[in-house]
Amino acid sequence: MRILLVEDHAELSRWLAKALNDAHLSVECAMNGADADTLLHTQEYALIILDLTLPKMDGLDVLKRLRARGSKTPVLILTARGGLNDRVQGLNLGADDYLAKPFELAELEARVKALLRRTQGNEAVRLNCGALSFDTVSRMFTYGDAALALTPREYAVLEALITRAGRVVPKEKLFAEVFTLDDDASVDAIEIYIHRLRKKLEHAEAGRVVITTLRGLGYLLEAQE
Repeated sequence: MRILLVEDHAELSRWLAKALNDAHLSVECAMNGADADTLLHTQEYALIILDLTLPKMDGLDVLKRLRARGSKTPVLILTARGGLNDRVQGLNLGADDYLAKPFELAELEARVKALLRRTQGNEAVRLNCGALSFDTVSRMFTYGDAALALTPREYAVLEALITRAGRVVPKEKLFAEVFTLDDDASVDAIEIYIHRLRKKLEHAEAGRVVITTLRGLGYLLEAQE
């Protein structure tokens, strides 16, 4: 699940990106409004974290242009401009949430998770497919009664699949959610992580889950009867 972080303070950007990566989210960074606007023309993101005071293009202008293109991608404004007028203007332009600096990381993570759940049309705390379970609050996978140990990329692929359990997910869609533009990888790299996940999902006393390949269409996560 890819997030675009638009923040011109390099140290804060690195710190936030690391924290969100540790929370199993794939983060792409833009350091100014113009670069963010270009990325939002060509890439899809699950969420945008947007500072307002940016070089080259103000954050409110980035937001205005995004909504003018008809995008419904959720936007969390994160800024030191915490005055009432700025908050009202940002929300009126289509922001989904507003967090003023300084802030607590735990609150930011909670707001990010809430926006992602809302966007997916999934307010349920726990997603289940056979013996596989995903807690959308703790962001932990369990298989049967045990926690499922996953690498960050395995986690991202499995999250994309379980949020669409029973539906085919194209390989290109998985790639876009798992990898950022900075990653040196081809779309076929997804096959490596699908293979690893299948090995980890092989053993279950009941409710075994399988990932089925549908040639030319994508991958399907389903419980094996």
